[in-house]
Amino acid sequence: MKQYYKKPLSWLLQESGEEGSHSLKRSLSGFQLVMLGLGVIIGAGLFSLTGLAAGNNAGPAVTLSFIVAAIGCAFAGLCYAEFASMIPVAGSAYTYAYTTMGEMFAWIIGWDLVLEFSVGAATVSISWSNYLVEFLSGYGIYLPPRLVHSPFETITLPGGEVVHGLFNLPAALVVILMSYVLMRGTKGSAIWNAVVVSLKVGVVLVFIALGWKYVQPANLVPYIPKNTGEFGHFGWSGILRGAGVVFFVFLGFDIVSTAAQETKNPKRNMPIGILGSLAICTVLFIVFSHVMTGLAPYTEFKNSGAPVSIAIAHTPYKWLGQMVVLAIIIGYTSVIMVDLWGQSRVFYAMSKDGLLPKVFSEIHPRFRTPWKSNILFCVFISLFAALVPIKVVGEMTSIGTLLAFVIVCAGVWIMRYTMPDAPRSFKTPWVPFVPIMGILTCVGMMVFLPLDTWLRLIIWMAVGMVIYYCYGRKHSRVRQTTDAGH
Repeated sequence: MKQYYKKPLSWLLQESGEEGSHSLKRSLSGFQLVMLGLGVIIGAGLFSLTGLAAGNNAGPAVTLSFIVAAIGCAFAGLCYAEFASMIPVAGSAYTYAYTTMGEMFAWIIGWDLVLEFSVGAATVSISWSNYLVEFLSGYGIYLPPRLVHSPFETITLPGGEVVHGLFNLPAALVVILMSYVLMRGTKGSAIWNAVVVSLKVGVVLVFIALGWKYVQPANLVPYIPKNTGEFGHFGWSGILRGAGVVFFVFLGFDIVSTAAQETKNPKRNMPIGILGSLAICTVLFIVFSHVMTGLAPYTEFKNSGAPVSIAIAHTPYKWLGQMVVLAIIIGYTSVIMVDLWGQSRVFYAMSKDGLLPKVFSEIHPRFRTPWKSNILFCVFISLFAALVPIKVVGEMTSIGTLLAFVIVCAGVWIMRYTMPDAPRSFKTPWVPFVPIMGILTCVGMMVFLPLDTWLRLIIWMAVGMVIYYCYGRKHSRVRQTTDAGH
């Protein structure tokens, strides 16, 4: 139907075969895609939001929150794997929606992905700043409190005076640094990411191995704290809300799909990268959260930006604290970098389709990266990280991710009926059961997120629709080609 303005599958397959100085460079292997996924999954969600979800929502049952979130991810991951192997071009869920549901849905999901990746990078950079402050304080170095907090946060100074922060300077600086690394090229970024990921996985395994024997059973009782009377604060509603919050940590396999156009043999390697990184991290997260809540009472994590340090303080390995925090600080850089990577690739795809100005799809002649897009988001995200509290940005990322997953699951279901004979090197099993369960699980977790998070999503989408109607519709390649043919 003309009014949906769907992007032909033939266009996408042609784009996937493009080579030259004006296209993205194919340089990533299956192993590098798994490392890419691990690079962003093992980050703020594990080392920061896990503590917040335990302290504010689920208690020790945060492990159940991870299981619920992982189930939703498994359904969505299978759908992503089919699309990524079938349509190996940049853009992730945006590109998939353009082919299956049409331009309007594509714009909605593309604009949603802007929120998801941008706010995700901001969340991790704020957590990076928290751990940097923690690390330096161990050596008697104290950064000015007002320069490591947003203006919406209050700080109690040593003299007892309560003031507001000015801006989070370290969070802004790390975004700028990682943006520069990205602009220098994909292959170098992937090598740096692989080194850092190895370090982060090592930290998680050491924490689990050394902390396991110091787990106090009393800290895990009651396993599901009684609901306070407020929806989402402990009890089963708290577990489900906690799942919506920690869902943020599974953002990685979503970002893997944005690298499809930079992957060697994407039909084989994309499913490996998506499903492999998801499976490894699910096991690590469940065990990690069990050890963390077993080492310290969950109430101690309520307002902490660095819960791992609190947990380690309950073991005799005080020396391990500084080593772990240093490894986390280094490891967070890969999370920020991959989030920024995914963001620029979505804008690249939207710009190539004419929905955004051409400046966002201009490729650097030497590094073959969308460098101007990197610069734009360097400015935007560094300001966001400097000025907004971590709790707000974490929940915004979760709702953006969940919406993307819902649309991808629906897209696989639709394409099975509208394009049954299209070549698929990986097929999602049990269609429509898997897509339907993915939709229901993700919508369920969205429902349990706070109302103010929904309001921010609605406002963000409203701004996006204004941009679409004022610019995107008028410059759409698909719309112009379709109208010219009729």
